[in-house]
Amino acid sequence: MAPPLLLLSDIVLTLGGRPLLDGAGFAVSAGERICLVGRNGSGKSTLLKIADGSLLADSGTRFLQPGSTIATLPQEPDLSGYATTLDYARSLLTPDDPGYRATALLDELGLTGAEDPRHLSGGEVRRCALARTLAPEPDVLLLDEPTNHLDMPTIAWLERELSSLRSAIVLISHDRRMLETLSRSVVWLDRGTTRRLDQGFAKFEAWREEVLDQEETQAHKLDRQIAREEHWMRYGVTARRKRNVRRVGELAALRAERRDAIKAPGGLRLEAKTADLSGKLVAVAEGVAKSFDGRDIVRDLDLRVLRGDRLGIAGANGAGKTTLLRLLTGLETPDAGRIAIGTALSVVTLDQQRRSLDPDATLSDTLTGGGGDMVQVGTEKQHVIGYMKQFLFRPEQARTRVGVLSGGERGRLMLACALAKPSNLLVLDEPTNDLDLETLDLLQEMLDGYPGTVLLVSHDRDFLDRVATSIVAAEGGARWIEYAGGYSDMLAQGGRIAGGALDRSGAGSALVRKPVEQPAAATVRKLTFKDKHALEQLPGKIAAHEAEIVRLRHLLTDAGLYNRDPKRFAATTAALEREEAALRAAEERWLELEVLREHLAS
Repeated sequence: MAPPLLLLSDIVLTLGGRPLLDGAGFAVSAGERICLVGRNGSGKSTLLKIADGSLLADSGTRFLQPGSTIATLPQEPDLSGYATTLDYARSLLTPDDPGYRATALLDELGLTGAEDPRHLSGGEVRRCALARTLAPEPDVLLLDEPTNHLDMPTIAWLERELSSLRSAIVLISHDRRMLETLSRSVVWLDRGTTRRLDQGFAKFEAWREEVLDQEETQAHKLDRQIAREEHWMRYGVTARRKRNVRRVGELAALRAERRDAIKAPGGLRLEAKTADLSGKLVAVAEGVAKSFDGRDIVRDLDLRVLRGDRLGIAGANGAGKTTLLRLLTGLETPDAGRIAIGTALSVVTLDQQRRSLDPDATLSDTLTGGGGDMVQVGTEKQHVIGYMKQFLFRPEQARTRVGVLSGGERGRLMLACALAKPSNLLVLDEPTNDLDLETLDLLQEMLDGYPGTVLLVSHDRDFLDRVATSIVAAEGGARWIEYAGGYSDMLAQGGRIAGGALDRSGAGSALVRKPVEQPAAATVRKLTFKDKHALEQLPGKIAAHEAEIVRLRHLLTDAGLYNRDPKRFAATTAALEREEAALRAAEERWLELEVLREHLAS
């Protein structure tokens, strides 16, 4: 078995006086597809930083195969110090790497390379960071929440791009559909330690339940053993003049083990406080049109939202999803047509920018409004510490500034604030950003039992499938079409997601490459016999180069090759470089001839 490209073993790291990682680790072999899962705050991003060498652990081993390359997509990319997006996208390339790949990736992701990083949106920052990370085609890719701020077509493109790479991948994501598509193994980070399942994410949740059931059974056995020891302590020691120190120590050890056994994170309980019922009609749109700066956002929209509906709104970034939300809730006035808003509505909104959170306020003051230690939850009051615990915050975090919370913690805080208010209409704009899988499950369960109406904007395909009763999709040309069911039902009915900065086609699924610019009609040449022969032979040559590259890379996975035979190591490295250059040339030649052939055939 080939040695791993990257190995973390017995990693220990303490933050804020408590162990975050306690014996964690994983191994990554060539071409592996691993997803790293765990609750928010469990240390997933920290473990990736240790893996790429940007953070040192207190103890443990990190090994990277000599000559292996590694690239990381951070959760919050920093583009400061770069004049253009192309400068940033090329920043990981070496002089030997082809510069055209960064340019090509930016182009596929809807960026020109000339943009000023200071003026990018969240989605543009994420796309630029993806181009930078993918451009070098490293041996190991570490991806931390790559789908954040991406729209559905871009996520579909990313899935296909990652599937086509030879790189080994370690992926952190809350997007279940992507995890199921890409993963072949799962590393579960839980209470500082890691467990591994050598199957895809689709098998993970059933396996996790088995593990937790086994822990519960073991905890029950410990309870019974503790009861026996306590009986002996009470009734056996009285008959003796001296304590049995060994058995006292064993009881203390058992109790410590029991404490560890029940340290599984407490259950997050999500429950929206409901107000009185709204009217049967929540919103009715008839012939609605809206535009900004001469650009149509909504045109000829007819839509009815009834009490109890869970309406999902899906579209590419920039399609106008938030504008549509504001129209349906009366916060925007249409340019044409009419919108009638229902009666007796109590609206609670969760916005994707989390603008209502004051970064300088403490967590406690945010929940209580600065008014003491009690939180108004519906018609009742709860102590802030108890309410915090329901959302997995520790008591010592009560005085923590909101600005230093992680993205997932800020998401949970927004939910805590929103769900405390009585409502019969929940307006959720990207509520799933940064939430872990367990919190997403609980949010879904809460929405299932919510008696009011839900307006939901999300790029999470699985979440839309689980929650939405209908989908309103942006299909291009400012047209919004409603489909019954979730996202998958929309695709089955022929729906698609269009618009935004990227070229898209198909039933909402694919982001396609921009067409190569065709030569002017006057300069188009015909395919020669040599060209036709090359088109027939090049696929075989490309396959041969790929096979040879795989063979040479396998030779270089031998960690002792350099010390044992430096000349062979140098010759193998040089041969690998030649093969990679030949492969790039063959692919470019094939693409050039294929484009010309398609143009002549059209």
